[in-house]
Amino acid sequence: MIELRGLTKKYGRKTAVDGLSFQVRPGIVTGFLGPNGAGKSTTMRMMLGLDSPTSGDVRIDGKRYDQLRDPLHHIGALLEAKAVHGGRTARNHLLCLAQSNGIPYRRIDEVLDLVGLSAVAKKRPKGFSLGMGQRLGIASALLGDPQILMFDEPVNGLDPEGIHWIRNLMQHLAAEGRTVFVSSHLMSEMALTAEHLVVIGRGRLLADTSMADFIAENSRTYVRIRTPESERMRGALAGAGITPVTAPDGSIQVEHVDAARIGELAAGHQIVLHELSPQKASLEEAFMQLTAGSVEYHAHDEGGQPGAPHPGQHPGPQPGGQQRGRHRGRGGRGGSRPADEREW
Repeated sequence: MIELRGLTKKYGRKTAVDGLSFQVRPGIVTGFLGPNGAGKSTTMRMMLGLDSPTSGDVRIDGKRYDQLRDPLHHIGALLEAKAVHGGRTARNHLLCLAQSNGIPYRRIDEVLDLVGLSAVAKKRPKGFSLGMGQRLGIASALLGDPQILMFDEPVNGLDPEGIHWIRNLMQHLAAEGRTVFVSSHLMSEMALTAEHLVVIGRGRLLADTSMADFIAENSRTYVRIRTPESERMRGALAGAGITPVTAPDGSIQVEHVDAARIGELAAGHQIVLHELSPQKASLEEAFMQLTAGSVEYHAHDEGGQPGAPHPGQHPGPQPGGQQRGRHRGRGGRGGSRPADEREW
């Protein structure tokens, strides 16, 4: 398990991470989300002892990273796939890691085979494609057979087969009881992979909840009804104490009532239905709504105005604000700052 307690990192007057407290539990894939500049990379670096927190603490199974003996047996991480010596072969890169952490040499061939790089084990990574570099980084993370795994953008450069493979791998590792913590900007892939989400914005915790609850709490869900007997359907709904809303396309929308009840109501009134479908927002839509007020780097439209939330969306937490309950927030020393979080 990974536990953060009041973790804060400041670079001069800039606070990159602000009082983060959460746990990453074993047995599930936990997704780590946030806009660019939110503090994700800095947080993951502090977890691994690569940056020192200004205040607060990170514990890996109850210990700081620098207290772990042979740390690759405890936690494996992919933060930057190209952070390898380009002159060493892939196998020798893993050999150096194995020798430094007391890992049996046979494990090198096992992970090379697992990630599909056995055929290029004697080649130098400087000639690898982005996808092959990702696979080598994943092999490095798996080398010590650790109980905790961290992946930052693991699907970068992977082809569809590779994306499917890493998704299944992460879910399999979690099913074995391991702790799996993954950061990605690919919302569609995260929705298929993670069961739990930790979301941050401007260095503060915005959400720590299940995938299903996150989408439900940050989006509008409703049942869409299409029928040639719209007036009768609206009357039947109103008679049952249900408030229907007519959409611009002529369909009827109903909130807070499940589709089964509406179907039974229509059948009882002998109303023909052409469509009866629950509508749920995507993870991307829910994420955009929650983080709308926490985006630090805005693109602009043709009129020079920052992008705004879609109509009907609330603006999200404002800078310096807090979220309560499930969605909550709190309002140094050396270490280089990741590029996406520098103050330009």
